[in-house]
Amino acid sequence: MLLTFSLLCIVLFLPRRPRTNQIQYDKNDFIVYNVRIDYFFKQPFLYISSMSKKRPVLNEREFFEKGHKYFLPHLSIDNVIFGFHDNELKVLLLQWKENHRWCLPGGFIYKNEHIEEAAIRVLKLRTGLDHIYLQQFYTFGDPHRERSKYRSTKPKAAKSQSWLMKRFVTIGYWALVEFSRVVPKPDDFSEACSWCDIDKVPPLILDHNNILEKALQSLRLNLNDYPVGKDLLAQKFTMPELQRLYETILGKRLDRRNFQKKVLALGILERLEERKLGGAHKAPFLYRFDQKKYERALRQGLKFGLL
Repeated sequence: MLLTFSLLCIVLFLPRRPRTNQIQYDKNDFIVYNVRIDYFFKQPFLYISSMSKKRPVLNEREFFEKGHKYFLPHLSIDNVIFGFHDNELKVLLLQWKENHRWCLPGGFIYKNEHIEEAAIRVLKLRTGLDHIYLQQFYTFGDPHRERSKYRSTKPKAAKSQSWLMKRFVTIGYWALVEFSRVVPKPDDFSEACSWCDIDKVPPLILDHNNILEKALQSLRLNLNDYPVGKDLLAQKFTMPELQRLYETILGKRLDRRNFQKKVLALGILERLEERKLGGAHKAPFLYRFDQKKYERALRQGLKFGLL
């Protein structure tokens, strides 16, 4: 009896490993995080979304004059948000009020904020979506990366010595979102937030065209390991729609039979007893991703073999 009680005490008081989706507390600044760890390319990838956060609300003047007191100086986030609609790959852009030029959705990192959390905050602000996969793909650290050297117009509310006018290193993330679920939202400094066809992107501010090109290169390299269709297509889709998505991203045609064979060999799709009606040709079957098989395949590693 005594032995049983002792063993029970040992089990109860053994240190437990933290589980995914567990609430954790940052002892340094008392921020509450909702943490989820996924395994992508057999490496842990962290999703973080803030559950409760009180931060100062700054007006435009305060942002330019005092922003450095709340944000990390010289460091920023730029998100490349991809969508797919009408057989076209699109990217979400913002248009500045000051000079009407276009840019990628970006933002700054609070001094008590995780970098991934900042990226997710910016993504949610622009799209209204949460729990979206984000891939960090590159850090842009050109020593000349500052507004004055890129002939960028100084905002009226910013002084020449403003923290915003100095050199910034930016961390690039790309995200894949379903077009129909996004409600583009401009912020206080922009007059528009809208989708643009990837091959019709205008000249962007600073080095944002280069950031976009790097993001597209990274997305293409990841096609063999990550099934992008789950994030960019509707829940139900046809095989031709999935193939068109891959062809658009790669910028080349793919053999229909070979593509279908390789996709089905992954074992992550479920063919439905439904067909897409309304087309001129024979109605194709609808498919959807099998969530359990999809997650298991990601943990074990996918090899599509397209590239």
